[in-house]
Amino acid sequence: MAKKEKEIKTNAMRILERLKIAYTHQSYECAEFIDGLQTAQMLDLPPEKVYKTLVTVGSDKQYYVFVIPIEQELDLKKAAKAVGVKSVSMIHVKEITQITGYVRGGCTAIGMKKQFPTVIDESAKIHSDIYVSGGKIGCQINLAPDDLAKACGGKFAGLTM
Repeated sequence: MAKKEKEIKTNAMRILERLKIAYTHQSYECAEFIDGLQTAQMLDLPPEKVYKTLVTVGSDKQYYVFVIPIEQELDLKKAAKAVGVKSVSMIHVKEITQITGYVRGGCTAIGMKKQFPTVIDESAKIHSDIYVSGGKIGCQINLAPDDLAKACGGKFAGLTM
């Protein structure tokens, strides 16, 4: 009798379940980082509904997390204003795992090592659901924008150029 393969859940999925937040997830084969646009194409997802998670450091030396559409760029001035600091800058790629507990391409605002102030681009509100990383490379989570905000303690603001 063949063993049934056990579904592997990420920390983000366990947090969503603990909070009783509805989500679905999709997995895909991926050995290394690919950008969000490639992920959307691989999973046949509408790119305007796929969001990426970016981590910054503020002029106050605190970390801030921003969730924006994959096809957009973070406006650092808008981002700083959204979190109430003078300025923010992107952290170095090699710092992602140390700061968040996630790897590049698998970083999500849900369940980081520490809960950092999080802002989701207001464009997410026009969609009934969006896709974000599931907490590891090769996994995307689909959920309502308000549920993402609830799960990560986030708020909404205009963040893109």
